[in-house]
Amino acid sequence: MEGSANDQKDLEELEVRSKIEEKLVESGEKEKLIDLLRKRLIESGWRDQLKKHCQEIIKAKGTEKITIEDLVKDIMPRGKATVPEKVKEEIMEKLAKFLASA
Repeated sequence: MEGSANDQKDLEELEVRSKIEEKLVESGEKEKLIDLLRKRLIESGWRDQLKKHCQEIIKAKGTEKITIEDLVKDIMPRGKATVPEKVKEEIMEKLAKFLASA
């Protein structure tokens, strides 16, 4: 019985996420948030730091022995973990304002 309740909750969460995604896309807000995120990550130096980390990984493993998939797998956790809190907060604030007005 418990599994069924969890499945229902997961389904409801998926539906909510889907509706939010739809509203973001239809309004053009998703693209604005992506552009703002990209801009803030560049301004903060995050992009350059991650690029340097990629170069270090490629140098260590060699260009012949690494695939794009391997590189993404290696950098993804670091990339997510190093996004500046200030950037996360700004994006979340913009998202919350959008949702409150939708």
